[in-house]
Formats: sequence, structure tokens, C-alpha cells
Amino acid sequence: MQLSAAFQWIEAMPLVRMIVTIPGLYPAVSALHIMGIALLVGCIATVDLRLLGMFSIKMNEALPGLIRMALCGFAIAVTTGLLLVSVRIGHYVNNPAFLTKIAILIMAATNALLLRQAAGSADVRLVLETFRGRIAAGVSLVLWTSAVFSGRWIAFL
Repeated sequence: MQLSAAFQWIEAMPLVRMIVTIPGLYPAVSALHIMGIALLVGCIATVDLRLLGMFSIKMNEALPGLIRMALCGFAIAVTTGLLLVSVRIGHYVNNPAFLTKIAILIMAATNALLLRQAAGSADVRLVLETFRGRIAAGVSLVLWTSAVFSGRWIAFL
């Protein structure tokens, strides 16, 4: 199957067609996507800023909950993002901003997984005072912010 045929098949799927044809559904999915991004980036930025020492040690108790909320935001953003892309996937795969966003998201998720792996089975809070934790937090802030910016550029290219 050629890529263009695969893209046409995806765009013709009943769920994807429903998003396009039911008035208000596409904007609702888009709004949920933005809410997922806000939840993800807001929580991750808070964790990263704590890792960088910007918030007091009192914040440590909230870190596991913030990480769980960030994962929920990530799940919402990915699910709704896949739905949004499916509507015009043939267009998106040729959009440099979209491709950049995907690359950045892969790097950001890898950074988060590596930080989690570095913590091992220990509490993430134990990574707080390490140089590796601070570097990962700085990289995380840059990557998630870059993903948001590249996502906004998709509509303009």
C-alpha cells in the first residue's frame, strides 16, 4: 500500500469523517488538545522548576501528583492530537512545523523516560539534588516549550 493510499484510508475512517462532519466536534477535539497540553506542560514545568531549585523543598510532596497529572495531560494531548492529524494526515506529513513538533515530542518523552530511569525504583524526589536531574529539567523545559511553539506554527506553514 502506498503512503498516499494509506493516508486516504485514514482520512476516510468513520471516526475521522465524524470529526469533520459533525458541527462543533473538530473545535471540541482541538480544545481538548489544548487542555491536555496545558495540563502536561503546566505540571511538567512546575516539576522542572522544582528540580532547578526555583521552588522550596516543601514542593517535594506534590511532585508525584504533578507527574501523574502530567501523564494524564500527555494521554489527552496524544489522543486528541492523533484525531486532529487524522483529518488531514496527507497535509501534516509534509508540514515542516508538524515534523519538527513530532521530533521534539520524541526527544521530550525520551528525556522524561531517562530521568525516570535514572531515579530507578527510588522516589523521583531523590533525583532533585543531582546535576543530572537539573540538566534533565532544563532540557525538559526547553523541549516542551519548543513543542508548543512548533505546534502553533503548524497552522502557518
